Amino acid sequence: MYTLITILIVAVCVFLTLIVLVQNSKGGGLAANFSASNQIMGVRKTADFLEKATWTLAGSLVTLCILAALILPSSGVSNASPSILDSQIENAVDPTTIPSFPTTIPMIPSQEPEN
Repeated sequence: MYTLITILIVAVCVFLTLIVLVQNSKGGGLAANFSASNQIMGVRKTADFLEKATWTLAGSLVTLCILAALILPSSGVSNASPSILDSQIENAVDPTTIPSFPTTIPMIPSQEPEN
């Protein structure tokens, strides 16, 4: 289900990008090609359609993102092994401790004193 919603989000993003690129803030864009007033979809109708499509796609994108966040597969996270970062934090050495060095010199077996 999460994969389906992710695919839908990507599709909505592509369509939203295309719709926004077709628009022109000064009344041009795709609407400029339909300048004849006797056409069924005139300039104003094309601009209205593009604006409605933009708002619809933006609203559906927000809805899909919220839905994806709600059904995010988080059940497997608790059963998963700890991450590498977590294990490094747990095994970290305290940098404020003083290292302990050996106080006696180790004896090599060939140098042991004879009795």
